[in-house]
Amino acid sequence: MDHNIGSADRIVRLIGGAVLIAIGVASLVGLLGFGTVAGVGAVLIGAVFLGTALTRICLVYRILGVETTDSS
Repeated sequence: MDHNIGSADRIVRLIGGAVLIAIGVASLVGLLGFGTVAGVGAVLIGAVFLGTALTRICLVYRILGVETTDSS
């Protein structure tokens, strides 16, 4: 599969994923009052963001025909 995530999109996903995972873990250990379901949800979404940033492939982008790479 060809990459469909560009540099700026990748950085946003890396930072956003790390922040979501940190918020989710903090919620799961009781530091934040968001609850268990929100904590697990934040960790899962953060993991997807990190995974797509590392592989530079987003299946949702592929389905919608979106490409944020710099190549023409």
